[in-house]
Amino acid sequence: CPIDEDADPDDFTGGEFEWDEELQGIILSSFYWGYVITHIPGGMLAEKFGGKWTLSLGILSTAIFTLITPWAVQSGGSTALIVIRVLMGLGEGTTFPALSALMATWIPAKERSKLGSLVFGGGQVGTILGNLLSGVLLHNIEGWSSVFYFFGGLGILWFVIFTLLCYSDPESHPFISEKEKAYLKQELGTLERDRTLPPTPWRFILTSVPMMALVCAQIGHDWGFFIMVTDLPKYMSDVLRFSIKDNGLYSSLPYLVMWIVSLSTGVLSDWLITSGRMTITFGRKLFTTIASIGPACFIVGASYAGCDKVIVVMLFTFAMGLMGTFYPGMKVNPLDLSPNYAGTLMAITNGIGAITGIIAPYVVGVMTPNHTLEEWRIVFWISFAIFNITNLVYIIWASGEVQPWNTPHLMNKSVESGDQRAAIEAKESEAKKSIQSQDAIKH
Repeated sequence: CPIDEDADPDDFTGGEFEWDEELQGIILSSFYWGYVITHIPGGMLAEKFGGKWTLSLGILSTAIFTLITPWAVQSGGSTALIVIRVLMGLGEGTTFPALSALMATWIPAKERSKLGSLVFGGGQVGTILGNLLSGVLLHNIEGWSSVFYFFGGLGILWFVIFTLLCYSDPESHPFISEKEKAYLKQELGTLERDRTLPPTPWRFILTSVPMMALVCAQIGHDWGFFIMVTDLPKYMSDVLRFSIKDNGLYSSLPYLVMWIVSLSTGVLSDWLITSGRMTITFGRKLFTTIASIGPACFIVGASYAGCDKVIVVMLFTFAMGLMGTFYPGMKVNPLDLSPNYAGTLMAITNGIGAITGIIAPYVVGVMTPNHTLEEWRIVFWISFAIFNITNLVYIIWASGEVQPWNTPHLMNKSVESGDQRAAIEAKESEAKKSIQSQDAIKH
């Protein structure tokens, strides 16, 4: 696409490092190499020790690695940047499992969609501010390192505030009233974290059909989402030829709409469920479907809008906006299936889904070496197919009901009592047969 006549030419000159598309894809995906690894350990640690420190220490490590990124790149080039991004991913991998463990101990079931959307939607606020502020910093301050120093320092400040204010569960919180604790205990009931639970029931989790459907839907969502997160700014820069400042602004707009949609549909979902107008299962499937079909159609449409920047931005904004219904849909589904093991379930689903974060940027880099609309159109059609296939699996097999393996110790007792009843019935049957045979002999 042509550059606007009133654009600043300096915004389109090459940066300090000239890396080809394939290497850029590897750099973008390297974060997810580490991100995948710490998901399951993070979920298990959050369930055992609480989500507070599992979450905060992970983000602190990411903030520190962000601060040292400029030094590392100047010293070791692209290789050092890849290593740093892998280490960042290791720190960030605990985030969603720890958040799920925290929500399982703080959020009543009837408020799960609304507050879950609020919590998870915070990531969109971060993306909005990140894109906007990065564009402003790059435009006004010479050198790219200011972005890393600013956000690294902000991450450390967040760590201090969060650790002072957050607690893993109501019982350990020193500031809330006894009335609030009693309310949460009453509302959570069996959803309250049970520290005496037996080890994670891996066999039941990994053979659960609703769980597998959830994983499948997560893969589809993450494929489209990671392409938007990692490659939308590249598309706007390389294909649409936005300036750095405009790129930051227009890359942020879709996430703003996504955040608004996630909050509003979270409230709507809770109201529909609590009023009895739809079941939890139907609600999760409905909002997940909207988050799949809508973006799939709009991103393909954007690839046919050519160089009309207004139309393209509108279509991408609609796509990301509808993706916001993912949060009251399948994102809170691990809490439905097993509140006691929500951290582990989130670790499995988000961890497997994050593998697409490794694959997608690299695939995009390989498929778009010339930055043409035709190359990107193929990328978006592939995303369209993945969205629809994975959503179909979720529609057929997903569930919003608590699974029996949420309380494996009770399930085992039930099985044992069932075995005992069967043994008693067998003995009674044998006794009846013995009496009948004796009567037959007498006659």
